Amino acid sequence: MDFGDILSTALNQALGPDAIVFALAAIGLNIHFGYTGLLNFGQAGFMAVGAYGLAVTVVVVGWPFWVGVVMSFLAALVLALVLGFPTLRLRADYLAIATIATAEILRLVFGSVEMKDQFGGSNGLTGYSQVYKDLNPYSEGIDLGLISFSRGDLWNITVGWSLVAISCLIVWALMRSPWGRILRAIREDEDAVRSLGKNVFAYKMQALILGGMFGGMAGLFFALKQASVVPSQYNTQLTFLAYTALLVGGAARVLGPVAGAIIYWFLLSALGAFFAQATSGADPLLPTWAMTETQASLVRFIVTGLALMLLMIFRPQGIFGDRRELAIDGR
Repeated sequence: MDFGDILSTALNQALGPDAIVFALAAIGLNIHFGYTGLLNFGQAGFMAVGAYGLAVTVVVVGWPFWVGVVMSFLAALVLALVLGFPTLRLRADYLAIATIATAEILRLVFGSVEMKDQFGGSNGLTGYSQVYKDLNPYSEGIDLGLISFSRGDLWNITVGWSLVAISCLIVWALMRSPWGRILRAIREDEDAVRSLGKNVFAYKMQALILGGMFGGMAGLFFALKQASVVPSQYNTQLTFLAYTALLVGGAARVLGPVAGAIIYWFLLSALGAFFAQATSGADPLLPTWAMTETQASLVRFIVTGLALMLLMIFRPQGIFGDRRELAIDGR
């Protein structure tokens, strides 16, 4: 058993581009769920429109790359408005139903044969990321022993973690402002906020737009990292993995989503590498009757799921969270 290889694999994944995608998506969910109490189960939809906003603008319409970047954020803003106006005056579960349904509708529309000319069908779109790749200042990758990244991944993590840092700074500043305190008050008791003359609907809409645009940024970065946009990647699982990162780190904490994404990907990758080694070779550590190489890649999700269940039982506020921040009824 090579524990150095397991640790190296886990660190590369925990600090790599995949963790960044979920950190950005979870930051948006933190504004929705953690600070405002909005149940958005369709963050994958915001990520999808962010990714396709860039790809369609550059590949199909033929506009410049930077216009496509702007369109990614505008697409997420429009989606938030479309979802928010009919649902935010109703109970929270209506928003949950609307968002998860919209995310699935978008995924099916983007992958449909009828819209293949516009969105590329099930094969998606490519050929929009050359400008981004040309900006790469690194001549080669990096190898620090336990951590090593290729030239492309090094550029991705430089851009990605910079976006995460800027996003956290924005959230920190906003949540320390009177606007952020009103969002917390809405989460606790929106009737009390309404009785003080505040427009609860307007604040909810602003929070939905802001969190959705962070989701669009996550989709934009995902598209640049992959250099392709494929509709099947923006499924419901993407949203729930982002929620996992948020809950592990702790909701209503600025760095909670970031820490959660790093910890989640570290554990998932470490377990995957451990079980892969434990079931391989002529004399595997785990006998074939207990686990095969095929099952090893799936068992990591089972173990991670059990760990998440235990976390929710014994520390529902997450590793760095505060139980008081999740009290829906503070009275």
